[in-house]
Amino acid sequence: MKYSSADLPEYFSLVPDIVAAKYLTHSVLSGSEAPPKVALLRLAQGIAPPAARWRVAPVRQLLDEARRRHENDRAAADGWLAPRLHATMRMTRREAANSGLWNFLALVVAPDYVLWRHKGVTKEGVRATADRFVGVHYKQTFARLWWAAEMFRDGDDYGPAVSACGVQDVLNTVLRFEVIDHRPTARAIVRLLECGVVRTGRDVNGLGTAINAAGSTLVYDVLAPDDGGDAEARRYWIGEAENARPMPVDALPDGPDDGRIPQHSVDELAKRFEKLFAEAPVRGKEPVSEVPPPRSGVSLDKLYSPG
Repeated sequence: MKYSSADLPEYFSLVPDIVAAKYLTHSVLSGSEAPPKVALLRLAQGIAPPAARWRVAPVRQLLDEARRRHENDRAAADGWLAPRLHATMRMTRREAANSGLWNFLALVVAPDYVLWRHKGVTKEGVRATADRFVGVHYKQTFARLWWAAEMFRDGDDYGPAVSACGVQDVLNTVLRFEVIDHRPTARAIVRLLECGVVRTGRDVNGLGTAINAAGSTLVYDVLAPDDGGDAEARRYWIGEAENARPMPVDALPDGPDDGRIPQHSVDELAKRFEKLFAEAPVRGKEPVSEVPPPRSGVSLDKLYSPG
């Protein structure tokens, strides 16, 4: 698909799912035709009032830079782009949950990026799957990156989010679990990645499944308290978009300074999750019977008890 970023609208709008799905033809998904920009713009719903955080040009520039830097390693573009997309598109979680915003970005602003990042061999031929254009937050090309930066950052530090994006199964599997809403849980998972306890996609899937299953009986927010962040600081950060400096391309931007995750809570969950992972069935990992017992000799039942 030959796509020109010229004549893009100045501000983002919302394209409803039902409208977006109508134009996801085989030709669009394969890249042989561009989505009908004029028709989509006519049916899109504007965002009022216009604001710097809804400007299209800065986002398009980021996408072009991500592609330029990672032309030969498309997956690596995720870790570079996620924090910068989040810091450019400053919004509340409620605003980010509106799929119309991501539909507009994928179909009007950057369909070429979607194809570059996700085009591959499918049963229907060489194409991107529809859910990379219009899909749930852990599948859609841009929503998954914004939410990864949001869920895995540690206050204003995007470093953990970059680490999370380094393993695709964190985005594909872990990001869909509700327990990730608990900040210490998300940070503890990344801690295990950073220290090498969890290395592969299979490891991540096994760990994520174990944590999610245990989360039905363990109350993580009781085991590892967290205040959830400073909402006022978040609103201030969003408001500062009007005066934000140009996005750094070689250093990480600063996220909302809404409070770091309590270290003791992360430590507590990281220890528990490491033990859960030792028991998790993961193909290619040594059997549970060969895994040494906890050094303390305390039973797992007691280790996982809130008491």
